[in-house]
Amino acid sequence: MRNEVHRKGHYDRTLLIAIMALLAVSVVMVYSSSSVVALTNYGDPAYFMKRQILWVLIGLAGMAVAMHTDHRVLADQRAVLGLLVLALALLALTFFPHLGREINGARRWLRLGALTFQPSELAKFAVVVYLSYYIAKKGERIRDFMNGLVPAFVVAGLFMGVMAIQPDFGSAMMLGGVVFILLFAGGARIPHLTGVVLSLLPFIYIAVTGTSYRARRIFAFLDPWADPTGAGHQIIQSFLAFGSGGIFGRGLGEGRQKLLFLPERHSDFIYAVIGEELGLIGALAVAAIFCVVLWRGVRVALRSGEQFSSLLALGITMLICLQAFINMAVVTGLLPTKGTVLPLVSYGGSAIVITMAAAGVLLNISRDAG
Repeated sequence: MRNEVHRKGHYDRTLLIAIMALLAVSVVMVYSSSSVVALTNYGDPAYFMKRQILWVLIGLAGMAVAMHTDHRVLADQRAVLGLLVLALALLALTFFPHLGREINGARRWLRLGALTFQPSELAKFAVVVYLSYYIAKKGERIRDFMNGLVPAFVVAGLFMGVMAIQPDFGSAMMLGGVVFILLFAGGARIPHLTGVVLSLLPFIYIAVTGTSYRARRIFAFLDPWADPTGAGHQIIQSFLAFGSGGIFGRGLGEGRQKLLFLPERHSDFIYAVIGEELGLIGALAVAAIFCVVLWRGVRVALRSGEQFSSLLALGITMLICLQAFINMAVVTGLLPTKGTVLPLVSYGGSAIVITMAAAGVLLNISRDAG
């Protein structure tokens, strides 16, 4: 009966169109933002675009498989534990010198021949699956602090701690936000959640102020022009990009800040290139598409008949949209600079493939949500 009902459903077409629109923006803007550095470093202006298209095609295959596979297979205890163990093992492997790859002082990637894989992307999805399963299994017992809330925070905290050590403090904090939202939606008591957050604030303060580069980012956030060639350089170049773009932009491909001025132009700060070349109109249009994803994802979560499905839909939606809004806030100077990509838009391999596979799971849930 379950499979019969599952086949009768229809995917959320609005959600699917929004995801495909973001992928189209990704291919175009990755080429526009990276062509100069690709020509300079690799002799091929389309170097990064070709690789992005490859990742998108792989992601589309993964999304198609997820769309046509009953998401309830993830509600099995063995599947949940297997996914958690795999994600944690891959995170741990990044610390081995011959397996992990260090970039800009962080060991967040695994070597896969000529390619790299970022295990934290899989880890975030694994934690969402685990929490959805755990909360649905606990039911009303999630309101109990020791027997309901603490085990969830222990597992999530383990993954967040490993991410912070890599260091990938931005991913750890973003995952913490998703964990808080899922536990709140699952029925955990607000005083318990508030108490946990307050107890973590001293550790977050030490982690930020106790590390020189994070402290410099905070000072650069407060006054980037105090260090225009150092910690404030990236956000200043982002401001210049948005400022020169104006309302309608310079035109696609006509941006100047991507000419080796703006760091991470095709990854973390691709939204600044969008703002310069497509203007305020283009930047707001991209933000609006993410708002559509948020709206339809939450709608799927609210309409799902099973708690596991509902929480999983909400968790995946938050993984995509919370990270997107954080990235846009960073690029526009509303939050301190951190290494966070714009989901489904920024250049990247593992990030875009896993995000698309997770989106496929969300679309599969939408078949039952109606």
